[in-house]
Amino acid sequence: MTGVTQLLAERLLRAGIGDVVTVEPVSGGLAALAGIAHRRDAPPIFVKTVAEPPAGDAFAAEAEGLTALREQGGLATPDVLVANHELLVLSLLSPRPSDGAFWERFAHALAHLHTGTVHPRFGWHRDNWLGRRRQVNTWADDGFAFFAEHRLLRWLREPRVRAALDAADRAAVERLCARLPELLPERPACLTHGDLWSQNVLSTGDGRAALIDPAVSYLWAEVDLAHLWTTAAPPESGRFFAVYAELTGLDAGWRDRAPIIQLRQHLAVLAQFDDDWGAADTVRATLAPFRSRA
Repeated sequence: MTGVTQLLAERLLRAGIGDVVTVEPVSGGLAALAGIAHRRDAPPIFVKTVAEPPAGDAFAAEAEGLTALREQGGLATPDVLVANHELLVLSLLSPRPSDGAFWERFAHALAHLHTGTVHPRFGWHRDNWLGRRRQVNTWADDGFAFFAEHRLLRWLREPRVRAALDAADRAAVERLCARLPELLPERPACLTHGDLWSQNVLSTGDGRAALIDPAVSYLWAEVDLAHLWTTAAPPESGRFFAVYAELTGLDAGWRDRAPIIQLRQHLAVLAQFDDDWGAADTVRATLAPFRSRA
């Protein structure tokens, strides 16, 4: 076994799963170590950990998010088998199929989540985690203030962000936050996945979209849309956004304002990873209109 698979096997054993024959490493995630554990006496399972968990409640909060998406929002998620301080074990999902019908079905499912879970306040009853950083979810009545404080400004304190963005950039973030009520339409809060990039969309055995790795909160639905729009979408997903808009009445202007909402995930990437995949340049481009011209 490699170091990663050995660590996963050891932690599975400590969790009481002792019939593991082999652990197959899985790539694709950015913050965790993951694998598929093949067992003698049961179907294979998905397992993930991190070498040093950010907090004892990280995996419990993630498991709770999966349950909320399934029970409140009607989305498919994996079954949670173990969620303790060092390990998350889930039922195994399938790779998503490469066809447009899958993405159209997902558009219906995500529209149902967002329209069926409208909430009077922004936040969540507990903090959870985005990658290896705490996501603060303190309840708020004002979505603009919540997004500014807990989804944008909070990243400016991170050492990697301070190294990547100069003082003028950070001041531009503050100016943008002060103007959010005029830059974004007022929208209600709803249950959001919170980390909805395409790698977190898998499939059930019968072809329904199934989601993993949530960082849930009650926030604007466009947070999920903008996140899914951040990275290159699979070509077969071309109808997804049109179908979602038809179902929810989403206006065409959402793409124009998406870069502002996408700042949250770009700043999170800057804060956590040495390779920022162009995030710093994207952030500076979005902030350009908010830099001081004095």
